[in-house]
Amino acid sequence: MDWKDAVQQAVQLRHWFHQYPELTWEEEQTAEKIRSFLDEWGIAWRSCATLGTVATLGIDCSGKHIALRADMDALPIAEQAESDFCSSHPGKMHACGHDGHMAALLGTALWLKSKEAELKGPVSLIFQPAEEGGHGAQKMIEGGALEGVDKIFGWHNWPAIPFGRAVCPDGAVMSGNGSFHIKVLGVGGHASQPEVCRDPVLAAAAITLNLQQIVSRRLPPQAAAVVSVTGLNAAEGGVTVIPQTVQLSGGIRISEPKWRPLINRLIRQIAEDTAAAYGVAAQVEIFPRYEATINHAHEAAEFRHALKEELGEEFDRTDLLVPIMASEDFSYYLQQCPGAFALIGMSEDFNDQQKYHFPCHNPYYEFNDRLIEMVMRLFSKIVGINSGV
Repeated sequence: MDWKDAVQQAVQLRHWFHQYPELTWEEEQTAEKIRSFLDEWGIAWRSCATLGTVATLGIDCSGKHIALRADMDALPIAEQAESDFCSSHPGKMHACGHDGHMAALLGTALWLKSKEAELKGPVSLIFQPAEEGGHGAQKMIEGGALEGVDKIFGWHNWPAIPFGRAVCPDGAVMSGNGSFHIKVLGVGGHASQPEVCRDPVLAAAAITLNLQQIVSRRLPPQAAAVVSVTGLNAAEGGVTVIPQTVQLSGGIRISEPKWRPLINRLIRQIAEDTAAAYGVAAQVEIFPRYEATINHAHEAAEFRHALKEELGEEFDRTDLLVPIMASEDFSYYLQQCPGAFALIGMSEDFNDQQKYHFPCHNPYYEFNDRLIEMVMRLFSKIVGINSGV
């Protein structure tokens, strides 16, 4: 197997994945495509969590068993970026680069298959569905994806970092998250008679303002956290009607698991007490999602060593502060197994114009195909195989 051929095949696969995106827990065609190529290349695999796939190389090798992971799902976003392989599924788009993650791992699988006799230990290639809020990693673990694995590595493209730079810290690299819904129950009526109503709109506005003070006034300044009210729905009957109820919703981000109980308690307390002050009531529901993605020091050092060899001594010279406040369900793997997760930059300047800089989850987002070969080399280094270039 020629290295350049493996890279080219991986790039072509990325374009196919991008053209046929599938949402969380709907990745049937994606899984079929992955499995068909693993079959073609003679790589053993098994189904996991129905739509997930765990392929294994060097199963009889005696060294450390290393797992490499890619996520598979797209987002419910209508693509605005222009390319020769735009999404053919209206309202669905690989706007987070999971198409590139899959392609890089498949390219790595193809290359490692050609070098299987040189592997020191087994290598598992984990293709995981449902990262975008679907807890796919948890289901993969329940399905045995980490059985026998000694360490695991993953990555995410990051447009806010220039191409050729990356971050892989000891400790937290991405934050934990959660969401909340608050139903404010008032007494509706005619807008001309506010005195006989109990206005949930006014109470909801006060709750919104008060929740913003959790981070600034109830947490220590060293705690990286976010509480954001992102939705307020008070529409009910027109401009002359004070509504009966108002719905609030929002998100939580935490850099460390220890802040979650306190923030959850304060959201509930502030919403209920503020509502009471306005003569209304508040019903609060809080939904934990992912914990922070926290790297293990030894494995993070291994990943940084590979990054330094690939990108140079100054690979981590970037303005990006970690942990970033976005979340990843790779955190589930790191709660069960030593490992590390890196954010790898992809924005570039072409003729004084920046490219690949639109953020993840943006309709104009574009994945930088140059990352595929880079990550194939990084993964190969991590498992002790040269890229051949």
